[in-house]
Amino acid sequence: MKSREYAFRDRKANKSNFRRLWIARINAAARMNGLSYSKLMHGLKLSNIEMNRKMLADLAVNDEKAFASLAETAKKAVK
Repeated sequence: MKSREYAFRDRKANKSNFRRLWIARINAAARMNGLSYSKLMHGLKLSNIEMNRKMLADLAVNDEKAFASLAETAKKAVK
């Protein structure tokens, strides 16, 4: 019975752990491009770019040029 409770609890916790990881990766890449995480997300929202955190984190790790172009778009939208 306890193992079922732990499994249920940890499936929920896993989602939060991944979200925390994605935010850390996005924040690190955003700071390399001269933005904070919140300004990047706000700029993307203002420029009507809808990407989830998982996709942004993947871009930050695997395709730095694409992430840099998104960061520049966000910078322009914030200003």
